[in-house]
Amino acid sequence: MNRLLHKALFLVALLAFAQGVEAQNLKIISFNIRYNSYNNIDGENGWPSRRDAVARMILEEKPAVIGLQEALIDQLQYLDSCLPGYRRVGVGRDDGKEAGEFMAIYYDSGRMEYLRYDTWWLGEHPEVPSLGWDAACRRTVTALHLRDRQSNREFVYLNTHLDHVGTTARAEGAKLIAAIRESQFPDHPIILGGDMNTTIEDTIFQAFYRVGLKPARELTPITCHKNTYTGFGKDKPTLIDHFFVSDITVESFCTLDGDYGVPYISDHYPIMMVIHL
Repeated sequence: MNRLLHKALFLVALLAFAQGVEAQNLKIISFNIRYNSYNNIDGENGWPSRRDAVARMILEEKPAVIGLQEALIDQLQYLDSCLPGYRRVGVGRDDGKEAGEFMAIYYDSGRMEYLRYDTWWLGEHPEVPSLGWDAACRRTVTALHLRDRQSNREFVYLNTHLDHVGTTARAEGAKLIAAIRESQFPDHPIILGGDMNTTIEDTIFQAFYRVGLKPARELTPITCHKNTYTGFGKDKPTLIDHFFVSDITVESFCTLDGDYGVPYISDHYPIMMVIHL
């Protein structure tokens, strides 16, 4: 009888441990939502047709943190109204306030404790709104320092969008992000996500590898390598959205290409990983 009781207690403890580990897992999403094209160049795929589906995706997936690229202030204000449990950081890239696209980060304020956030411009003058090297647009990286209330562990989420035209700007932007990681957050677990506008084979990512950042897709057997850019089904699909991590355990990685109510919620699919701190 004692042996059976001990076995039962062991199984209960093992189940509780497994549930505790799972409860400490965090969903992290990176998503280029496609800016609101006021001249209607996206036609039936314009923001008014997609916005409810974007909010639905976030509410269904329930990420602890989600980094958005290309978001304009009106898009963010709409999402603010749909996501009452989330808080947002980030600035417009054109003036450091509300003009231009944001590298916005939303976080679940019930689960995550805000500690600090910063924005840098990817260029020769990272402290002020500026155009870097041969870039076609101003580019930024938003850094959000958080503490997970459940595990009491801290990490930093870096959200960026490298230039789609300038090859020098992409390479130098990657070097600058690596330098920020080393100078500002040398001892913190790091998540770096975003639209990198290039495939994982690009040599620009050597800058990330040198500071300990590794491609999240390669760190778990539960993964996928689906193309992330679709152009609303009209352009050649490519895999240009990535996560890199340091001192983070990646439990799974996937591309969110499911049905959220419209054929395409953006011209990119979101990418999501489940991590353990």
